[in-house]
Amino acid sequence: MAQALAWPPVSLAQAVEAAWQRTTDTVEADGRLGRASADIVVASAPWAAPPALELAHRDDRLLTNAGALETNLGIALPLWLPGQKGARLEAAMAGKEAALAAREVARLRVAGLVREAVWHVTLQRAEVGLAQAQAQALETLAADVDRRVAAGDLARADALAARAQALAGATALAQAGVRLTVSLTRWQALTGLPDIPPADRTADPVDPRTPGEDHPMLQAARRDVDFQRRRLDAVNASGRSPPELLARIRRDMPSRADTARNSIGIALRLPLATDDRNAPLIAGAAADLELALAVEQRLRRQLQAEVDASRAEADAAERQVDGQQTRARLLRERALLVERSFRAGETSLPEMLRVLSSAMQADAALERQRADAGLASARLQQALGIQP
Repeated sequence: MAQALAWPPVSLAQAVEAAWQRTTDTVEADGRLGRASADIVVASAPWAAPPALELAHRDDRLLTNAGALETNLGIALPLWLPGQKGARLEAAMAGKEAALAAREVARLRVAGLVREAVWHVTLQRAEVGLAQAQAQALETLAADVDRRVAAGDLARADALAARAQALAGATALAQAGVRLTVSLTRWQALTGLPDIPPADRTADPVDPRTPGEDHPMLQAARRDVDFQRRRLDAVNASGRSPPELLARIRRDMPSRADTARNSIGIALRLPLATDDRNAPLIAGAAADLELALAVEQRLRRQLQAEVDASRAEADAAERQVDGQQTRARLLRERALLVERSFRAGETSLPEMLRVLSSAMQADAALERQRADAGLASARLQQALGIQP
């Protein structure tokens, strides 16, 4: 018999990579990185700006027509100011580092979306499995009540009540299936994968109490501070427009009777620096640096607060799982005892249904609490900046 083809299981890291390739953040990150690389190429050029070609020609054909003509051909080469090229190159390279760090921050955001989606699908699957077990138990109970009604042990009203509960269980199963389908559809839209990676809240234990210096968001903030500092240095080193070295070749002939004379000339053009031009540029770069420093300090406080809150939620969720697990076990044991009593005719059907409903609700609450604990653990890893 031919076996159905099955997709190989994927890891959380592979799911994040799949989602990363589908998000628009990838295009934005690649664009910023491309601009930074282009800035490095510009700063590495031998000239401060593109060279310019000069061409001039004059003659007297429309006036005296004595045969006088003059032709000038030259090239203007913008030169780097002292220290300007090095400052701009360092600023461009710092900009590339900042772009790479921003890319990691965007990837971390995508990882957070994938983590949330994994646990959402996990919860929906658990609820479907639980709804199936509940529907089967209620159907079995309804069939047993029908037999006992036919034997004259129970009233017709008990059969109607049991059948109504069985139908309610089937409805709950259908609703859980719809919610699972919606979750899987959203997952496939996010990652393009047919299934989720295994969800285990204890797979990646986390111990740090504070976000490390390798946190992608902290790295991005530091890179941005360094970029703004280098940019300020580059602005300070560019106090004026670049000087220009001009080399010219001149061909001059006063009249037809004279011999043409050729000459070569070299000139240096030095633009003057003015406060009207430089002060706004320096002030703007300095303000950007101060803002980057303030953002870094605020980010450190914000990340620490998020880690503290996430750890408290994760610890509380784990304790609640233990408590809910004990409660669900006790209610299941109680339901078994009451079921035996019901079969012996010592307990009424309404009491049996009430006890069974309490046990089912406890099992459902346990599955939800387990999913909440897994999601809390994933959010703690996200707050710590741990990439899958």
